[in-house]
Amino acid sequence: MSQPPSVTLLAGPTASGKSALALQMARENGAVIVNADSQQLYADLRILTARPSPDEETQADHRLYGVVDAAEAWSVGKWSRATVEILSGLRDQDRPAIVVGGTGLYFMALTRGLADIPAVPNAVRDTVETAFTDQGEQAFRGRLADVDAAAAHAIEQGDRQRLVRAMSVHAATGRALSDWKAATRPLLDPGAWTGLVIEPERQTLYDNCDRRVDMMMDQGVLDEIDRLLARRLAPALPAMKAVGLRELAAYLGGQTKREDAVAALKQATRNYAKRQLTWFRNQTADWRRV
Repeated sequence: MSQPPSVTLLAGPTASGKSALALQMARENGAVIVNADSQQLYADLRILTARPSPDEETQADHRLYGVVDAAEAWSVGKWSRATVEILSGLRDQDRPAIVVGGTGLYFMALTRGLADIPAVPNAVRDTVETAFTDQGEQAFRGRLADVDAAAAHAIEQGDRQRLVRAMSVHAATGRALSDWKAATRPLLDPGAWTGLVIEPERQTLYDNCDRRVDMMMDQGVLDEIDRLLARRLAPALPAMKAVGLRELAAYLGGQTKREDAVAALKQATRNYAKRQLTWFRNQTADWRRV
């Protein structure tokens, strides 16, 4: 009789209960929990990103949580290499793993592969950004469809970043981004993992998001953000783009009232959870729902 997969991929939107379920599973089977949340990588953002608490981290072996300084920038590729190395070591030790988080591209890198796309020069990306601004999304999307119809069809309305990325890759390499992706191999063997998605009812998810924000405020998230802002790091760094940082920084900078900042943070969190929910429904339709 074949052994069950040793790696569980546990995905879902923010505030859906992923971390709690992963911890419960790890306590039951001794699995190692591996972080698949791009913001929980950063040491400076424990409260804002709802990283597992120190007490929770003592209840099971946690990896890749708070291991990166906010001044660094981790890519999907860097996370993937670190994760594959961890999973390989655990397999050699015959230990199960639970890879848990809400960053969909991390899961896609493991299960579908990571395209080895050449770096896009800044000048090319700047030119494409200007074209998007000048033409507007619909005209720009039409131009993208001429060179990469698959990307133009797949990218959601309003997702400027991915539209610009797809056009920039074609402009720099002469090859469609979707073609680069189609030539990839998964980093995990298909039989080596099982996928689970936590998919709460939408209003329940939104209520959870609001409660999480209230907890963050009680836990001292403003002090955490104040310390980070004092470092005066480059705004383009991934840690400086964390959901909620902009809204609370506006309050700390005297640009808005506290209650308005909290309301804006709740809205931003709900919007983010909605995008994640939609993404996982579209991209992981064959994974088991929890």
